[in-house]
Amino acid sequence: MQTKPETAPEEQPDAPEAPAFDITEEDIDEAIAACSGDPRAAIRALLIGQQFLEAALEEARKEASWGYVRGRPSRWTKDAPEG
Repeated sequence: MQTKPETAPEEQPDAPEAPAFDITEEDIDEAIAACSGDPRAAIRALLIGQQFLEAALEEARKEASWGYVRGRPSRWTKDAPEG
C-alpha cells in the first residue's frame, strides 16, 4: 500500500477539519460485548452496517432531483405556501 509523503503542518493546504467522532473505549467494549466478546464478529457487524449505510446513501442520491443536487430549487417550490 502506498502512502502519501508526510508534509509539515505549515506546508499543508487549508483543508476543512475532519469531523470529530467521540468514540470511547467503553463504546468499543460495548460493540465487542454485543457480539459475545468476539472482536472479528464485531468488525464484521460494523462493516455490514457500513455497507448498509452506503447503499442507503446511494439510493438517496439517486432519488434526489438533479436541480436539488446542484442547489437550484424546484420551480414547484416557488408557488408553494410557506409554513
